[in-house]
Amino acid sequence: MQTINTRQVYENPWMRLREDEIRRADGSAGIYAVVDKPTYALIIPLDGDRLHMVEQFRYPIGLRRWEFPQGTAPGMADTDPLELAARELREETGLRAGQMTELGLLDVAPGLSSQRGRVFLATSLTEGAHEREHEEQDMRTAWVERKEFEAMIQRQEVTDAQSIAAYAMLLMHERSQHG
Repeated sequence: MQTINTRQVYENPWMRLREDEIRRADGSAGIYAVVDKPTYALIIPLDGDRLHMVEQFRYPIGLRRWEFPQGTAPGMADTDPLELAARELREETGLRAGQMTELGLLDVAPGLSSQRGRVFLATSLTEGAHEREHEEQDMRTAWVERKEFEAMIQRQEVTDAQSIAAYAMLLMHERSQHG
C-alpha cells in the first residue's frame, strides 16, 4: 500500500486525525482515516499477589472502568518510555517503583490508530501522594488480588483491552522466569 497524499483533518493536544489517499497493491485508489497518538506507557504495579488498579470514567464509552495505570502526556511524545511509566504510576497512584521491567509492546487499534503502548511491571513499590491531572480528578485506586482481577474480567468489570493484554504479558513473563 502506498500513501499518495495526506491531509490533517483535526488536531488537539492529545491526538491528530488525518486522512490519507492511498494506492493499494492492485493499483486501486482508496482512503484511510488515521488517528495519530503518541506512544503510551501501561504499568502493572505488583506487590506479592496484589495488583494495583485505577478506576475512572471513560467518556467515549460513558462508563467507569477498572484498568492498570496508563497514559501519555501532551507535548511529551519523545519522553523515554521508562520515564513516562514512572511518571504515570506516580501521577495516578502515588506509587514509586524500586524496579521497572519492560514486558512488551501493544498496538492499540492498528486498523485505525498509530498509537502503541509499552507495558511495564512495577515492583518494590513504595506509597506516596498521587499527582493526578485535572481530567483524573474522579479516579479511584485499589489493590486487587489476582484471583479477583481475573474474576473482574469474567464479570466484564475489567474490559480495557490493553490491561487484559498486559496481564497476559505478565503471565508469559512469569512463566519464562520459572522455566
